[in-house]
Amino acid sequence: MPRTESELQKNQRTDGIREAIDALKREISEIEASGWIAPRDCYIVRYRAKGAKYRYWYYQLKASSAVFPKANKKGEFSRFKHLGKAGSQAHIDGVNAVIRRSKIDQLTSAIEALYESLLDLYPDEEKPGHRVE
Repeated sequence: MPRTESELQKNQRTDGIREAIDALKREISEIEASGWIAPRDCYIVRYRAKGAKYRYWYYQLKASSAVFPKANKKGEFSRFKHLGKAGSQAHIDGVNAVIRRSKIDQLTSAIEALYESLLDLYPDEEKPGHRVE
Protein backbone atom coordinates (compact mmCIF):
# COMPACT_ATOMS: atom_id res chain seq x y z
CA MET A 1 0.00 0.00 0.00
CA PRO A 2 1.56 3.31 -1.05
CA ARG A 3 2.29 5.83 1.66
CA THR A 4 2.04 8.81 -0.66
CA GLU A 5 -1.24 10.58 -1.01
CA SER A 6 -2.71 11.12 -4.44
CA GLU A 7 -3.19 14.65 -5.73
CA LEU A 8 -6.95 14.05 -5.83
CA GLN A 9 -7.03 13.22 -2.11
CA LYS A 10 -4.86 16.21 -1.28
CA ASN A 11 -7.09 18.49 -3.36
CA GLN A 12 -10.21 17.13 -1.62
CA ARG A 13 -8.70 17.84 1.80
CA THR A 14 -7.64 21.31 0.63
CA ASP A 15 -11.17 22.01 -0.57
CA GLY A 16 -12.57 20.84 2.77
CA ILE A 17 -10.32 23.23 4.68
CA ARG A 18 -11.18 26.12 2.35
CA GLU A 19 -14.91 25.42 2.76
CA ALA A 20 -14.50 25.45 6.54
CA ILE A 21 -12.63 28.77 6.35
CA ASP A 22 -15.35 30.27 4.15
CA ALA A 23 -18.06 29.08 6.57
CA LEU A 24 -16.25 30.68 9.51
CA LYS A 25 -15.79 33.94 7.58
CA ARG A 26 -19.53 33.97 6.80
CA GLU A 27 -20.26 33.46 10.48
CA ILE A 28 -18.02 36.41 11.38
CA SER A 29 -19.88 38.56 8.83
CA GLU A 30 -23.22 37.58 10.37
CA ILE A 31 -21.97 38.49 13.85
CA GLU A 32 -20.66 41.85 12.61
CA ALA A 33 -24.03 42.59 10.99
CA SER A 34 -25.96 41.70 14.16
CA GLY A 35 -24.90 44.75 16.19
CA TRP A 36 -22.21 46.80 17.87
CA ILE A 37 -18.96 44.97 18.71
CA ALA A 38 -16.92 45.95 21.75
CA PRO A 39 -13.29 46.92 21.17
CA ARG A 40 -10.60 44.36 21.98
CA ASP A 41 -9.64 43.85 25.61
CA CYS A 42 -12.97 45.15 26.94
CA TYR A 43 -14.95 43.61 29.74
CA ILE A 44 -17.96 44.43 31.92
CA VAL A 45 -17.28 45.81 35.40
CA ARG A 46 -19.79 46.16 38.22
CA TYR A 47 -19.23 49.07 40.56
CA ARG A 48 -21.04 50.53 43.54
CA ALA A 49 -22.20 54.15 43.73
CA LYS A 50 -23.12 55.76 47.01
CA GLY A 51 -26.22 57.94 47.18
CA ALA A 52 -27.60 60.04 50.06
CA LYS A 53 -29.48 57.10 51.58
CA TYR A 54 -28.72 54.03 49.49
CA ARG A 55 -25.94 52.35 47.58
CA TYR A 56 -26.52 51.38 43.97
CA TRP A 57 -24.85 48.89 41.63
CA TYR A 58 -23.98 50.12 38.16
CA TYR A 59 -22.15 48.58 35.20
CA GLN A 60 -19.58 49.86 32.78
CA LEU A 61 -17.41 48.66 29.93
CA LYS A 62 -13.74 48.89 30.82
CA ALA A 63 -10.96 48.87 28.23
CA SER A 64 -7.20 48.57 28.59
CA SER A 65 -6.72 51.84 26.70
CA ALA A 66 -8.85 54.94 26.09
CA VAL A 67 -11.19 53.95 23.23
CA PHE A 68 -14.61 55.31 24.26
CA PRO A 69 -15.45 58.91 23.29
CA LYS A 70 -16.24 61.13 26.27
CA ALA A 71 -19.79 62.42 26.29
CA ASN A 72 -18.99 65.96 27.43
CA LYS A 73 -15.64 66.54 25.70
CA LYS A 74 -15.27 66.11 21.96
CA GLY A 75 -12.05 64.58 20.73
CA GLU A 76 -11.21 63.05 24.12
CA PHE A 77 -11.46 59.40 25.00
CA SER A 78 -11.92 57.36 28.15
CA ARG A 79 -11.21 53.79 29.24
CA PHE A 80 -14.76 53.49 30.61
CA LYS A 81 -18.24 53.52 29.10
CA HIS A 82 -21.11 53.84 31.57
CA LEU A 83 -23.84 51.23 31.01
CA GLY A 84 -26.19 51.99 33.89
CA LYS A 85 -28.23 49.66 36.05
CA ALA A 86 -28.47 45.91 35.65
CA GLY A 87 -30.94 45.02 32.94
CA SER A 88 -30.96 48.45 31.31
CA GLN A 89 -30.83 48.48 27.53
CA ALA A 90 -27.29 49.91 27.60
CA HIS A 91 -26.19 47.14 29.99
CA ILE A 92 -27.68 44.39 27.81
CA ASP A 93 -26.18 45.96 24.66
CA GLY A 94 -22.76 46.17 26.33
CA VAL A 95 -22.85 42.52 27.40
CA ASN A 96 -23.89 41.46 23.89
CA ALA A 97 -21.10 43.59 22.36
CA VAL A 98 -18.50 41.85 24.53
CA ILE A 99 -19.97 38.45 23.60
CA ARG A 100 -19.80 39.33 19.89
CA ARG A 101 -16.15 40.38 20.27
CA SER A 102 -15.33 37.12 22.03
CA LYS A 103 -17.02 35.05 19.32
CA ILE A 104 -15.20 36.91 16.55
CA ASP A 105 -11.85 36.47 18.32
CA GLN A 106 -12.46 32.72 18.67
CA LEU A 107 -13.57 32.34 15.04
CA THR A 108 -10.54 34.32 13.86
CA SER A 109 -8.29 32.02 15.88
CA ALA A 110 -9.95 28.99 14.27
CA ILE A 111 -9.45 30.47 10.79
CA GLU A 112 -5.76 31.02 11.51
CA ALA A 113 -5.44 27.41 12.67
CA LEU A 114 -7.11 26.21 9.47
CA TYR A 115 -4.72 28.31 7.37
CA GLU A 116 -1.85 26.66 9.23
CA SER A 117 -3.40 23.26 8.48
CA LEU A 118 -3.64 24.23 4.84
CA LEU A 119 0.09 24.93 4.82
CA ASP A 120 0.72 21.52 6.41
CA LEU A 121 -0.80 19.80 3.37
CA TYR A 122 2.16 20.95 1.31
CA PRO A 123 5.17 20.37 3.59
CA ASP A 124 7.72 20.09 0.78
CA GLU A 125 7.17 23.64 -0.37
CA GLU A 126 8.92 26.37 1.54
CA LYS A 127 6.49 29.09 2.49
CA PRO A 128 7.22 32.22 4.50
CA GLY A 129 6.50 31.64 8.15
CA HIS A 130 6.00 27.91 7.67
CA ARG A 131 8.10 25.60 9.73
CA VAL A 132 9.53 22.63 7.83
CA GLU A 133 10.98 19.81 9.91
